[in-house]
Amino acid sequence: MALLMTTNSERIKKIRKILKEKFSPSELIIDDESEDHIGHAGAASGGGHFALMITSDVFEGKSLVRRHQLIYQALSIMMEKDIHALSIKAKTSEES
Repeated sequence: MALLMTTNSERIKKIRKILKEKFSPSELIIDDESEDHIGHAGAASGGGHFALMITSDVFEGKSLVRRHQLIYQALSIMMEKDIHALSIKAKTSEES
């Protein structure tokens, strides 16, 4: 279990770095929900389960679907192996 936490801690740091560079968020919260999914078939792949809350003016004028697409594009390399599931709440500062 400790190895998983270390790995996911490193994953969160990488997710945070990518999203900060791409979206300059005023708020960025990444929660590791992997422990809630132990025993789930996807957990066997080793990828983490994360919940993301991000506030960025980059999302201004973009639909919810487009905001999610932008986030998935930014994290595409990590989606292949490091991230099994990602819950996203993306908003602008006006929506906060």
